[in-house]
Amino acid sequence: MRILVLLSLLFLLPAATPAVAQQTTKPAASTATAPAGADVETLIRILEDDKARGRLINNLRAAAAEKPADKPSFLAVSDDPIAHQIAQYTRNAAESVAGMFGTLAGFVRQIADILSGAATVDIWALWNVMRNVTLVIAATFATYLALRLAFRQLQHTLAGAATRGFIRRVGVVGLSAAVDAATVLAAWGIGYVFALNIDQPGQTGINRALFLNAFLIVELIKVAARTLLAPRWSALRISGIDDTTAAYWYFWLSRLVSVIGYTFLFVAPIFAANVSRDAANVISVIVMFAALVMASAIVLQNRDAVRAHLTRRALVGRTDTLSRSLAAIAGIWHIIAIAYLTLVFVLWIVDHEAALPFVLAATIQSLIAITLGLLLIAFITRLASGGMQLPADVRERLPLLERRLNAFVPNVLRVVRAVVGVGVVLVITQVWQVVDFVGWLSTEIGQQFVTSLVSTFLILLVGGLIYLAVQSWVEYRQNPHFGTVPTPRQRTLLSLFRNAFTIVLAVMVVMLALSELGVNIGPLLAGAGVVGLAVGFGAQKLVQDVINGAFIQFENAMNEGDVVTAGGVTGVVERLTIRSVSLRTLDGAYQLIPFSSVDSVSNFMKHFGYHVAAIGVAYRENIPAVKQAMQDAFDRLRQTEFGQHIVGDLEMHGVTEFGASAVMVRARIMTMPGEQWAAGRAYNELIKEVFDERGIEIPFPHMTLYMGEDKQGKSPPLRIEPLNVGQPRSNAAKRKRRDTAAAEPGVRAPRRRKTKVKQDAPPGEGGPPDQAV
Repeated sequence: MRILVLLSLLFLLPAATPAVAQQTTKPAASTATAPAGADVETLIRILEDDKARGRLINNLRAAAAEKPADKPSFLAVSDDPIAHQIAQYTRNAAESVAGMFGTLAGFVRQIADILSGAATVDIWALWNVMRNVTLVIAATFATYLALRLAFRQLQHTLAGAATRGFIRRVGVVGLSAAVDAATVLAAWGIGYVFALNIDQPGQTGINRALFLNAFLIVELIKVAARTLLAPRWSALRISGIDDTTAAYWYFWLSRLVSVIGYTFLFVAPIFAANVSRDAANVISVIVMFAALVMASAIVLQNRDAVRAHLTRRALVGRTDTLSRSLAAIAGIWHIIAIAYLTLVFVLWIVDHEAALPFVLAATIQSLIAITLGLLLIAFITRLASGGMQLPADVRERLPLLERRLNAFVPNVLRVVRAVVGVGVVLVITQVWQVVDFVGWLSTEIGQQFVTSLVSTFLILLVGGLIYLAVQSWVEYRQNPHFGTVPTPRQRTLLSLFRNAFTIVLAVMVVMLALSELGVNIGPLLAGAGVVGLAVGFGAQKLVQDVINGAFIQFENAMNEGDVVTAGGVTGVVERLTIRSVSLRTLDGAYQLIPFSSVDSVSNFMKHFGYHVAAIGVAYRENIPAVKQAMQDAFDRLRQTEFGQHIVGDLEMHGVTEFGASAVMVRARIMTMPGEQWAAGRAYNELIKEVFDERGIEIPFPHMTLYMGEDKQGKSPPLRIEPLNVGQPRSNAAKRKRRDTAAAEPGVRAPRRRKTKVKQDAPPGEGGPPDQAV
């Protein structure tokens, strides 16, 4: 609200000056110089000669057929150099200022002559004028004050009724404004009736009419200010400002309107008609300078408040273009405002016939352009910040579409917002005639430039929409909840197609955009070929990656979701490109492996899988019983949830190895692809349960202490020496006991027996299948 009032103030001061443009204009001399006698004789001879008369008529017709030259205006485009234009305008300005000071000096001399008696003034005529006008003024204002007192009581009632809903409040505010305007019209009408009853018509009547018209215009403007600010009644206030602020702004606006309006519409014309035009000019200059000082004081008083308002968006962390622009001008806005007011005042003094109307029209158009631009930018910013919300069924079918749109649409709106800002700047430069943008657009170069920009924007927009459409289609095809469930091969090919299409689309869009901007893409294509050849020689590893990747995809060696071993790394394939494969290992590490380092690929997800169960049992166990126990465990496995993933019966391989402490019995279970590890873990648990039930020993690493034996088959007694706690044993005693034990016949050092057990593990949990542990 404070910004709006300040803008109104900035416009109020220059807006009042055209009203006195004609009153402060010196009348041009309309003297016509009579033609000399020789010129008259020459004209007579031409008219008497038929041939000369015919040539004169033809010349006049040709001159009439020509297009009349446009009237020169302020800042009009001229063929003269810019330095000449500046010099000419500076000279005119200096002459106007000198003339104004001359007028002021003449007015001072007139006053001095009157005071000294050198000049006389018709005091009686002036008294008649002032008396009648004073009576009309007194009657009009007395009536207006009486009506205002009555209206104030009505306003109190309306303020109490304006607190019952927004629509009712708007209606009450409109009714209050209408009654307030009616009091002005009533006082103006009563003043006119009173003026008509005075007996002295003529010039005196014109003066009374000047006051009444000035009263009507000024007071109606103040009615608009009271409707907007409502300094006495907060309930009738449309704006959200407080009572103190409303009273402050109404105080200054009402006084500025009164001083400027009554001076230019009433006082200055009276002085011009009854005293002198110089006196009217001097009074106008003084009043305008006083208004300039008042407006500058108001700007300086509100410097900090407006600065805080302009930087409010930036202080809350907003970094958009509007916030940065407002923060940039926050520190210098008062300088710009005072400079503008001073410029208007100077132009009014210098050239109020051409310069001032131009400045006023350009100011109004600039304010309209800035207001519309700010509203449009604010709307676009709100639209971009709100994001896009898709329906639930669309989000379920295309989970990533909403995120892509919320990333794509704000960028487009950001470009549109920038275009709006540039458009506002161009409009301002056009209305101030800094740059003739409209005239440039009418040229062939301008039309080609604008057409190229529009075409480039449309190409980029269409390219972005095509990208969104293809990405959404690939996402829909890969969604297992809708349509046909894609196979791993289809998911892989779709991902590769998406990456390749994105690259091709980006290259085509860039080439088309450059072509529309006038760039010759032929040399670019040739240069791209040369660069590609150079890259091929310099980046042989990259070329090898691409070639290996292409053959791996052609041979369908792996797909997304497969468990593979590639480049010595085992994991799940998460992403496949034409150059590399990304694996997620069992411990969660993300491995990026270029295809140039892949010599072979082991895929554990092709067609089916095997769980190899290599079980080690003690040498004393009955092998057929062990096989039966393994078969029974397999039968139990079939009855669990893993049974649906088992393909075929248990393949019993039998004894495969005699280990150091165990006999290896191996069997194999065929499962569906990717289910071998879960089924194998469940089968191992069942094997343990069955072996425990039937007392089948699974060897484990242990130590056997062999004391030796004599010829009768008896072992010598074990000598145990008690150890006194807290008394350290000497090294000599340790060596003696060791030597004594070594000297006894039949005693051997303890021997550690190791048991070699083979067991299955999924890739990444213990190595590839059939690994010895």
